[in-house]
Amino acid sequence: MTAHSGAVVGLVLAGGRSVRFGGEKAVALLNGQPLLTWAVRRLETVCASVGVNVRPGTEAEALAKAQGLPTLYDEAGDASGPLAGVKVGLIWAEGQGAQTLAVSPCDAPLLPADLHLRLLDRAEGGAAMAETSEGRQPLCALWPVSALPAVREALAAGAHPPTWQVLERLGAHKVLFERAEAFANINTREDLAAVEAQSSRRR
Repeated sequence: MTAHSGAVVGLVLAGGRSVRFGGEKAVALLNGQPLLTWAVRRLETVCASVGVNVRPGTEAEALAKAQGLPTLYDEAGDASGPLAGVKVGLIWAEGQGAQTLAVSPCDAPLLPADLHLRLLDRAEGGAAMAETSEGRQPLCALWPVSALPAVREALAAGAHPPTWQVLERLGAHKVLFERAEAFANINTREDLAAVEAQSSRRR
C-alpha cells in the first residue's frame, strides 16, 4: 500500500451481463485465479479497501462475499451501465471517509501494474482517466468523492450518458499509456484463451 491509500478506496465494476462470453466473466479463471481477483489485487496496491459492484444473485456476488469484499448494488431506477456502478461506489467511498474512488473493470487482466498510481500522481485530488493511442479508457479512472452530485445528476430520470463524457465534464486529467493492448477487455472465451497463452509464454 502506498502513501495514497488512506484517502483512496477502490471499486471493481463486475455488474455486466457478459452476454458474448457465455457466462460471468468476473469468475472466469486466468492462470487459476478469477478475473475479479486480478482486478481486486491490482487496486489493493493503492487502496485502503476495495468494493465490488455486482448484480444480486450472481456468481460474482458470491465470489466477492467469499473473499470478504463489500458488495455494492446499483440503485433502483438507475439505467444499467458503469456509471451506475460508479455512483454507488462514490456513495460507499463517502461513507468510508475517502476522498477518491479508483475504478477498474473486472475483465481487463493485463492492465499496467502502475495504472492507478500514475492516475493518482496526475489527478491532483480531482478526476483522472487513462488514455491510449486507441482513445479514452474511462473505466480505468479516478473519481473524487465530491463528484457524486454530478454523477447523480447525470443518471437522473433513467439517463446513462457515456462515462467518459461525465469524466470530461469534471475536468479529468488524461494519462497516456503507451501499450494499448494492456487495456484489452476479455469479451469471449477465445479472448481469455489468448491471454492465458500469452501469459504462459512470458513465464
